[in-house]
Amino acid sequence: MVIRMQELEAKFFVLDLKKIEVCLQELEAHLIQPRSLETNIRFDLPDNCLSSEGHILRLRQDTEARLTYKSAGINESGVLNRTEIEFVVEDFEKAKAFIEALGYQKLFYYEKYRTTYTLESNSLLLENQKQASGFHNCHIMLDELPYGNFVEIEGEGVESIRGVADRLQLRWDRAIPTSYHVLFERLCAKHPELDPKELSFAALKGLGVSVGELSIGRGDA
Repeated sequence: MVIRMQELEAKFFVLDLKKIEVCLQELEAHLIQPRSLETNIRFDLPDNCLSSEGHILRLRQDTEARLTYKSAGINESGVLNRTEIEFVVEDFEKAKAFIEALGYQKLFYYEKYRTTYTLESNSLLLENQKQASGFHNCHIMLDELPYGNFVEIEGEGVESIRGVADRLQLRWDRAIPTSYHVLFERLCAKHPELDPKELSFAALKGLGVSVGELSIGRGDA
C-alpha cells in the first residue's frame, strides 16, 4: 500500500530521454521501476464537478493497480503542489466497477510508458553532505506519452526538485505547471479529429506533434 499526503513535482518536456537516463546513471540514481506501460482512467461525476475544480480521481494499472485522489494544484515557483492520497487496490476491474457503481464516469483514458529512478543522498557526484541531504527521496520519472517525452521530478521541497533539475541540465524556466490531460486538451483543440477522452498510442499513431501545439517549451533545449 502507498499513501502520500502531499505531492510536489515539476515536469519538463524533452526530446532526448536517453540523455537524461545517462545523466541519472552518472549521478548513481537507483532504478526502482523499469520501463512499464501504464494505463490510466480518470473519473468524474456527470456534472464534471471534480475536474472543474481541479481535482483528480484516477485508477491506474502498471505493475499493480492503484487508486489516487489529487486536490487542485498550486503553482509554487514552477513546482506543482497538491494533496495526494494513493493506495494499492487488489483488482483493477473490481475497483473500476466499484467507482462506476458510485455514479462516477470515465472522463479520460491515457497511456504512457514510465521508468522511475530515485536519487539518494550518497551520490558520489554530490559535493557535500549539506547539498546531498536536499536530494534525499527525490524520484525522477521518465515518461513516454503518445504526444512526446517528459521528465517528472518529485521531492520534498522546491529547492530539492530544482537541484535535481539543474543536475539533469533541465531549464527551470520551462517547467510545466499543468497535467498531461491539459496538454492533451491543447492538442485536441488543434486536431478536431482526435477523441478528447482517448490518449492512447493507437489513437495518436502517425500524428506528428510539435512543441508549439502543446504551448510549452523544451526543457532540455
